[in-house]
Amino acid sequence: MRSQVGVLLMVGLALFALAAAPAAAEWHREEAPLMGTSVSVELWHEDAETGRAAARAVMAEYHRINARMSTYREDSEISHVNRVAYAAPVTVSEELFGLLARALEISRLSDGAFDITFDSVGQHYDFRSGQRPDAATLASELEVLDYRLVELDEATRSVRFLAEGVRLNLGGIGKGYAVERGAEILRERGIAHALLNAGGDSRVIGDRRGQPWWTGIRDPRDADQVVVRLPLQDEAVSTSGDYERYFEAEGVRYHHILDPASGLPVGSLRSATVIGPDAVLTDALSTTVFVLGVEQGMALIARLPAYEAVLIDHEGRMAVSSGLAPPP
Repeated sequence: MRSQVGVLLMVGLALFALAAAPAAAEWHREEAPLMGTSVSVELWHEDAETGRAAARAVMAEYHRINARMSTYREDSEISHVNRVAYAAPVTVSEELFGLLARALEISRLSDGAFDITFDSVGQHYDFRSGQRPDAATLASELEVLDYRLVELDEATRSVRFLAEGVRLNLGGIGKGYAVERGAEILRERGIAHALLNAGGDSRVIGDRRGQPWWTGIRDPRDADQVVVRLPLQDEAVSTSGDYERYFEAEGVRYHHILDPASGLPVGSLRSATVIGPDAVLTDALSTTVFVLGVEQGMALIARLPAYEAVLIDHEGRMAVSSGLAPPP
């Protein structure tokens, strides 16, 4: 009897120890369709439940940002601004005001190559049905495609449009903001190894437990091929390409990256990838450099020493910024 009691006691103690000990360390991944693309987070933590909770917190943040900043939602804050900011100044959240201020700063830096008012024209493109604006619509809407028609008042934290028909769209900066915010949440929770992704925008925290995170730049004309792989650690990377949303008509590829000067898709590049410490800026810069083309785009990157770029032109040739170029 005593031996049986001893065995039962040891089994009970073992079960108690298993229940009391933290769950085994492992990688955790969450993914969902959102923001017109697929968003995800992958992370590692010593405690499984802590890791799962952190991943869920990031996904919740993605959904929160989408609810506030998507122009596809009539109840979003930015949709409200688009409806009423011409009639009167609109007081907005500190978060949206800060992001708009950054967007306008990038517009000034790029002499308008980046412009969050592109949606005045962009709304007339339908890449699923292959529709594009006619010449009259394009000419009319170009009059309100101008970031200088957006006025921010820091004292009242308000936004005002200086012309009727101006429309804001954060598609060129919002996904980078989402992954950067997700990274902030993970760092606050003590996560040291993670990869956050929203379409063409990624943010990595730390390394992949002793190895770098690797990102591949795809061949813009072959989704199954990678033209180059880049090792990343504590960095962000964003890619803008003419293959993401497009249709072809009369031998012309109409894609979603528009030249603010013409309202037409840009044709000098197939893809632009930017690497740097802030996903908000890499997101905006990948669009900006795509619009500017190889020569002007690389000149802009050269003015930003913490950022590098890989560009693929309309003939499939690759150009890299000085910090990525092999030594002579």
